[in-house]
Amino acid sequence: MQIEMKNIHKSFGSNRVLSGVNFELRGGEVHALMGENGAGKSTLMNILTGIHSKDEGSITVDGREVHYGSPKEAERDGIAFIHQELNVWPEMTVLDNLFIGREHTSRFGLLHAKKMRGLAEEQMSRLAFSIPLDQTVGSCSVGQQQMIEITKAMMTQAKVIIMDEPTAALTEREIRNLFSLITSLKQQGVSIVYISHRMEEIFEICDRITIMRDGSTVDTRLIPETHFDEVVRKMVGRELTDRFPQRSSKSGGIAFEVVCASRKGVFKDVSFSVHSGEILGISGLMGSGRTEMMRSLFGLDPLDSGEIRLGGKRVTIRNPFEAVKLGIGFITEDRKDEGLVLDFSVKDNMVLPSLFSFSKRGLMDEASEQSFAGQLISRLSIKTESSATPVRNLSGGNQQKVVIAKWMGIGPKLLILDEPTRGVDVGAKREIYQLMNELTDRGVAVIMVSSELPEVLGMSDRVVVVHEGSIAGELSAEEATQEKIMTFATGGL
Repeated sequence: MQIEMKNIHKSFGSNRVLSGVNFELRGGEVHALMGENGAGKSTLMNILTGIHSKDEGSITVDGREVHYGSPKEAERDGIAFIHQELNVWPEMTVLDNLFIGREHTSRFGLLHAKKMRGLAEEQMSRLAFSIPLDQTVGSCSVGQQQMIEITKAMMTQAKVIIMDEPTAALTEREIRNLFSLITSLKQQGVSIVYISHRMEEIFEICDRITIMRDGSTVDTRLIPETHFDEVVRKMVGRELTDRFPQRSSKSGGIAFEVVCASRKGVFKDVSFSVHSGEILGISGLMGSGRTEMMRSLFGLDPLDSGEIRLGGKRVTIRNPFEAVKLGIGFITEDRKDEGLVLDFSVKDNMVLPSLFSFSKRGLMDEASEQSFAGQLISRLSIKTESSATPVRNLSGGNQQKVVIAKWMGIGPKLLILDEPTRGVDVGAKREIYQLMNELTDRGVAVIMVSSELPEVLGMSDRVVVVHEGSIAGELSAEEATQEKIMTFATGGL
């Protein structure tokens, strides 16, 4: 299948999102679509699949002009879209999610459960992915939910599959399986539109790349004809001299310490410390217990045993409110469900952890809130029309900056960042790294959980590696390499 989108324009009210975008997809190719958050990539694909209508321009599929009125129409034509924000029904089973709206029935109108189960198992086998089909999706990890969405798309017999940040929540093994599948699909003539901020993946799996900036097409090139620095320059419109800013580590005394912390069935006898002014990287495979440890340290989940010490003093953290009172902030890996209230304004999200400091005799000081939010918006270069803008209207990178801003506002002693740059473009990533450096320059202790090994190596002063709920090893910045981290993460010595 060949798709050509010519001179596509789109505005939402007075906000022009796309200005004359051109995009071509050839049969049997993996085509990368890259750009900063807010460049218009997802909007362009939403127009292709009938989620949004275009204002101007034309879309042709195999030489035939099309006007899809809904994703269902695009899907019937062989175009499937796996969104970054997962479209799952948490209370339903895996099997029900895979066939929702596409159920197989007998001639009597009854569900043909056996047939559906067989088809699901066959497709999962092709993906080298296994999960009980009767399990509710809400009990699955984010990575498992992503694989369920990929499985669902594969079962439509699509000729074109759009993948928006498909590996953001996958383990290394799941990523390898996905790449093998993409290679197999390509050989069968299936075309892939691959949207990702992970540059290494683009150069490994893609044939061509189209770069967008500020709602326009900047360039389309064959992958062998370009390189990392050129792509970054075209995406951001300027040179980024270094992928990771220089760190001058000036760590002080131990700010936060965990001693023999355990939670039954999740992690056991975990001990580590982080110094003021230090970035401690936490690495490990997905499902190793990294996130679960951080949740318990912040009081979201209970600890069964162990000690937590802050500034050398033993503290008890039974809930997030107590953690915040102690000066601990937690940027969760799922910013939309756990980090933000999407219908609240930028300002209201920023002041949430600090509400009591804006209260005078039981009344909120609106002027102080506005001043506080305005300073943070300016300081973090958050792109928003105003502090009153609903946070759901911001790009992913700017939403992440709002999450960081709200925790900066409490003046933290310790900031835990779980996947701080997931789904964030290369320019915004560097800005977040610079913010981390500024926080540590002020003496804040930072714990960074990340699945991206280049990020762990580029930003950490020390690295703690987790394997199956236990600390498998610790490495200084000088010792740490991808090979050593992966050896610990997989249970080697």
